[in-house]
Amino acid sequence: MESKFIQVVRLKESGTVQIKEGSAIIDKQAINHPISVVNWKSFPYSPEVSFRIAHTESHIILKFNVREKAVRAVETRINGEVYKDSCVEFFVSIDGKHYYNFEFSCIGTPHIAYGEGRHNRQYLPEEVIRQIRIESSLGDKPFETKTGDFAWELTAVIPVSTFIHHPGIRLSQLKATANFYKCGDELPEPHFVTWNPVGTEQPDYHRPEFFGKLEFE
Repeated sequence: MESKFIQVVRLKESGTVQIKEGSAIIDKQAINHPISVVNWKSFPYSPEVSFRIAHTESHIILKFNVREKAVRAVETRINGEVYKDSCVEFFVSIDGKHYYNFEFSCIGTPHIAYGEGRHNRQYLPEEVIRQIRIESSLGDKPFETKTGDFAWELTAVIPVSTFIHHPGIRLSQLKATANFYKCGDELPEPHFVTWNPVGTEQPDYHRPEFFGKLEFE
């Protein structure tokens, strides 16, 4: 299957980008990409999900927009089981083999690790993760499952210092591979939708061979 491709726009702004500023800027300057591939027939539900991605050389700015029939935000621990809640995810690889998984619940609880494959992943230290600025329109307080019609957005400003296994990394002209996901394992309708198709029999996001391509301006 052919991999998708994104040219990650470099924003005109420089220096530290505040979260609200980044959210507004990326809406104007970055292209909206759908997360809409249903790879597994056992999980047919597909919420409306899209994302925008851009960079400022020192930061990656990532914004997700979601509309779904239920939301859940129980996990509050950094590096906890956010995938069981309403969750958006960004997996990115610099070398095509090892990768960082950035996972955010709908209230911004983060889970971030690095490694090769699903097993033996190394959690990033909490003090590193706290450098990421995260804001959700649903706030940051936990809640049990709610059903209805919910639209929410989440913005994350990720400094390059988060990539602790790649000290000195430069985003300009960087070529990487990545995938973007939406899941919710313990929602009334569990779902596993992706940006780039994943060719496995069962849901599995930890498959860098199915990542699409990113090229940073």
